[in-house]
Amino acid sequence: MASNGNLAAITLLVLQTRLGVDYRVARRQNKIFHKLEHPEQNKLIMQDIVKELEWRGAVHQKTDENIGAWLMEKRRAVYAGFDPTADSMHVGHLVQLTSLRRFQKAGHRPIALVGGATGMIGDPSGKSEERNLLTSDDIQRNVAGIRKQMERFLDFSENNDKNQNGAALLNNHDWLGKFSYLDFLRDVGKHFSVNAMLAKDSVKSRLAQSGAGMSYTEFSYQLLQSYDFYRLNKDYNCEIQIGGSDQWGNITAGIDFVRRMGGRQLYGLTSPLLTKSDGKKMGKTESGALWLDAARTSPYAFYQYWVNLDDADVGKTLKFFSEISREETDAVIEEHLKTPEKRIAQKRLADDLTRLIHGENGLQTARRATEIFFGAEISNLNDSQLVEIFTDVKSKQLPRTAIENGLPILDAFLEAGLAKSKSEARRTLQQGGAYINNRKISNPETKLTQDHLAGKTVMILRSGKKNYALLRFV
Repeated sequence: MASNGNLAAITLLVLQTRLGVDYRVARRQNKIFHKLEHPEQNKLIMQDIVKELEWRGAVHQKTDENIGAWLMEKRRAVYAGFDPTADSMHVGHLVQLTSLRRFQKAGHRPIALVGGATGMIGDPSGKSEERNLLTSDDIQRNVAGIRKQMERFLDFSENNDKNQNGAALLNNHDWLGKFSYLDFLRDVGKHFSVNAMLAKDSVKSRLAQSGAGMSYTEFSYQLLQSYDFYRLNKDYNCEIQIGGSDQWGNITAGIDFVRRMGGRQLYGLTSPLLTKSDGKKMGKTESGALWLDAARTSPYAFYQYWVNLDDADVGKTLKFFSEISREETDAVIEEHLKTPEKRIAQKRLADDLTRLIHGENGLQTARRATEIFFGAEISNLNDSQLVEIFTDVKSKQLPRTAIENGLPILDAFLEAGLAKSKSEARRTLQQGGAYINNRKISNPETKLTQDHLAGKTVMILRSGKKNYALLRFV
């Protein structure tokens, strides 16, 4: 009688013979994800991810009203595209990143597609003018930066018998970059009607703008994205694409293209664009976009954006991005409504998002910075922590000898840019508005020495309540 090990080997051999492929090798390459499913898959209880997204306000359009039930039948592969226009993602990308994360937690397999090819052209959807074209070097650098950030949201563990829904990170340049122009026109272009392409909202809105227009390059974008969907379905059994509401035309174009190519029925799901109650895009600040890279937007600035979110926006945003349950979300909002001045909902949102984007250390840095910017005395911090906390304030480097010899405080305020003249600096001190490391200094004859450093080389100056500057002595 054969042992269990021999039976497993025989079963594997039969599967390989019938499929004409080495199961072990193909599985590692993610090539037969759709042919061999996990033996326990039918026992999985799939979460109704669409119902969850709808409660969170993250569904705008569906290509099929029964998509929720379809998704619950078994594990599906779902993809969202990200154009690498910069070496960091921003808050606008959070919607699709968190949606992919929710799909994965619900048991499905997320595919993050970086547009190494389409990023060189630029998607016209939602744009009022054509974007600058990026070079290959720009794209490669940006893709590398985005790749690191996605790992905070998705589990990219290699698919194996215990983890069949590990995320995949792909680059469409791998297939679009191999096309010749004539081959693309012959194999892909012939399946698209110009009339249908002109009818897409993203195209009509651009053509309707006086003097805007659209280049042929941008006009062809929906062909490229449609082919992406075709390849992901063919190679990775991807059956559903998600995106912002401005992607509806591109998504439906891909579904139609796959159907014309003799493929199966595919699906699409869009989410509303991330806007505030006044209609403006969320994530825009006076200094520009709210980036996910700490070098572009400090953890403190990121944290503060959410803490200062308007009460009219915090409820829907908490549902949109936080991973807490419906019951806990309702409890947080209820508590917030009782004492809105405490900003309970905003702080919970800021905590959850900052921890997700910047880790626990980033969150603690942001909290400590918040305490400091509200007047807490600066102590027990090293230079790197101080520079990180005060990365967004005015700073200047001075020679070490300046402080070794004793730097007059009036000169220090001038050097830091907190006063335009010594007389202005003197008035600030006399009126009680001058601080060194958040400790009040009132004597205008004070000379700053190494004893006034907050770290080894850093000193923090403050004028008034919130006007900070950093001096570094090296």
